[in-house]
Amino acid sequence: MGFKLEPNDLIEQKGGFLTDREGNPAVIPGGWAFLPAGDAAVTRKTKAGGSFLAVRYRHGRKWFSKGIWADADIIEMAKKEVNQKRSTEDYKRRSEQVKKYRQKKEQQYAVQFEQEIADFLNFASVYKSLQDRLSKTISEYAVPVGSGTVARTKMIPIEKRAESAVIAWLRHNITEYDNMAIPRQKGARREIRRSLARASRDILDKYRKGEEIPEHCPLKRACRGL
Repeated sequence: MGFKLEPNDLIEQKGGFLTDREGNPAVIPGGWAFLPAGDAAVTRKTKAGGSFLAVRYRHGRKWFSKGIWADADIIEMAKKEVNQKRSTEDYKRRSEQVKKYRQKKEQQYAVQFEQEIADFLNFASVYKSLQDRLSKTISEYAVPVGSGTVARTKMIPIEKRAESAVIAWLRHNITEYDNMAIPRQKGARREIRRSLARASRDILDKYRKGEEIPEHCPLKRACRGL
């Protein structure tokens, strides 16, 4: 998930040193400690306990959280309170219920997403078996939480997510995209992706029409092990 920089955020530069938004070296108050990102409950309680400085780092065009600097005593108190709450039977019971609910929702989404992929592929009947294997493979790659793929976004309709997931899988598995030397020019990567997507769609159309597919077809080669 990306973040927008706030006025008091610190930026982790290359080499690991911190600066403010103006590029000045960060000054960490005495008695403060760093709390890495990862435990949302402890982070929320620490933030509620007093002043803090959030550390962001940039990846591509997005900002991501590295963690926060805050008073060491407040961090320890937050950890203690959260751990005490988590040790109760009521918390464990509710956590297990939430876990089961999320697992059920993920399973349902995986089934739905696989079907959306199959609908987009829409191969002729002679290639239905390949369609099913390909749909399952792409879904298993794209759906898991934390995969970072388009399947996890809710910014676009699920049918567009499925289409984008197919095109992305094809880009990495039937083209030379991963080994290409892409010019460092604005829009160059986007144009290459568009070109490869058009070529991938042309290949998919042959399977949709039920045409005879030659042995050297890159999709046919990529699917042999599925």
